[in-house]
Amino acid sequence: MSGELSAVGETYQRLAGLSQAPAVSLSALRESHSDMDAESDTRHPWTTLRQRARANADPMLGTQRAMRKVPELTVYFWVIKVLTTAVGESISDYLVHTINPYIAVTLGGIGLAVSLVLQFSVRRYVAWIYWLTVVMVAVFGTMAADVLHIEFGVSYLASATLFAIVLVVAFVAWYAREKTLSIHSIYTPRRELFYWTAVLAAFALGTATGDMTARTMHLGYFSSGVMFVLVFAVPALAYWRFGLNAILAFWFAYIVTRPLGASFADWMGKPHGVGGLGWGDGPVSLVLTILIVGFVGYLQVSRVDIENELAVFPARQRDQSTQDEP
Repeated sequence: MSGELSAVGETYQRLAGLSQAPAVSLSALRESHSDMDAESDTRHPWTTLRQRARANADPMLGTQRAMRKVPELTVYFWVIKVLTTAVGESISDYLVHTINPYIAVTLGGIGLAVSLVLQFSVRRYVAWIYWLTVVMVAVFGTMAADVLHIEFGVSYLASATLFAIVLVVAFVAWYAREKTLSIHSIYTPRRELFYWTAVLAAFALGTATGDMTARTMHLGYFSSGVMFVLVFAVPALAYWRFGLNAILAFWFAYIVTRPLGASFADWMGKPHGVGGLGWGDGPVSLVLTILIVGFVGYLQVSRVDIENELAVFPARQRDQSTQDEP
């Protein structure tokens, strides 16, 4: 078992390392070069050398990579992603049960709108803005799924089916227009709009799925969390053993992180009577927020989730070093 888990870890590291190739070369030729987006998610470990060579030959390629609005897929990405799903669940539950639910949902919607405005206003990936947006998507996505169930009586199975359809429609529209679902092609407002639509639908789908397994199927929060840990390993094993498409593997894992994190957040925050540890949604939200701030602060300072600028602008670096020579 330990060998399999180790293999899963190595596979996600490979997916992280394989995620740094550019999407396209020239924006004017975006349609004809859409196959590069697929290539960026199915390449070999030595592609970093190839992309440096391509950036040297094509300055526009480096410019587009520098303007991408999403981080590189490092281990930090997955850790923070799980933490944001957990904090989205705990903050949503805390607000809804502490203040008027309608006011809570309104505040969640305003927070999401403000974070999206910030995200769309910057020209490239900024760690704290991006992850603030993800947190607000997690909070509002949780509220959206809960409102359907609590206020309108929609079953978790029905809401999960609805959000799955919404996600499929978002993916179909995205691919039909852009010929790719690669997150490494997010450097235009339209692609970013498709991306955040898919992310919001994925969060809502994950919320409904997690609640369905924990409550409707009576697995409980902890058992559901363990189950989703195993499900999270599926795309990595499928990619490693059977050559699953890397874009499909990414979105599979991305969706599963939502019920994974939410299940453990509920397990820690909910009372003993419903299978939780009874720590409370408020304290759990505070601890998770501190962890997220710490990790995002590190990314903001270290920039380890941004592609090496030497690889992005090799010509500029070379020219600058030449000018600095005596």
